[in-house]
Amino acid sequence: MKKAVFIERDGVLNQAFVNGRQQVGPASLAEFRLQEGVLPLLARLKEAGFLLLVTTNQPGIARGDLSRRELDRMHDQLRRLIPVDDIFICPHDDPDRCPCRKPRPGLFQEARCKWQLNMNASFVVSDKWQDVEAARSAGCTSILIRSAWNGAAHPDLILQDFGSVVEKILSLQPPQAPSQPPSAEALKISSPAKTAPAVRSHPRPRQDACRKGPAASGSRKYSSKAHT
Repeated sequence: MKKAVFIERDGVLNQAFVNGRQQVGPASLAEFRLQEGVLPLLARLKEAGFLLLVTTNQPGIARGDLSRRELDRMHDQLRRLIPVDDIFICPHDDPDRCPCRKPRPGLFQEARCKWQLNMNASFVVSDKWQDVEAARSAGCTSILIRSAWNGAAHPDLILQDFGSVVEKILSLQPPQAPSQPPSAEALKISSPAKTAPAVRSHPRPRQDACRKGPAASGSRKYSSKAHT
């Protein structure tokens, strides 16, 4: 099974804005700017064998403040600039009570099924308390970057910046044993032992926990109707 680093988009990968007491993401491609220095850090995670999966709540779609076209343009730009493997979006607002809006874990469960992930070996990185709660429900290790949006969350780790997060994740990986050439003994060819012909059986098909069909999270459905 694969391992992943789930990364909150706004405030971690790209610059975000402050509106009153809330952090808000860019509303157009013209406002979309990557955080300085993220590219080489993401490359190190990729080299360590992690999938890079972006998760983001985008309630502006449901509220009518953000068009789906502009969101797609921003994400096309994101894919061109950084080695992201997938982007998971919740386009709903709190009144929708959908399972994919963080702090609910729907986006993470969808990613687990799609990418066949080992959640125990995966990490969730964010500057917001909602991701910490979602990580706990999904079974991942949560790492929070210090910010005004941490809330009262209790992450597994809290660090100063994204660079420190990457260093910590890499330090927690088991060392890889150096590959060694086969010994002379192992290269000796021996006569195969005679065995009885194998009897093929037809086991009952295994029922996968991640069944095909519409995603449970509802993250692929988008509402064009504004919610108040």
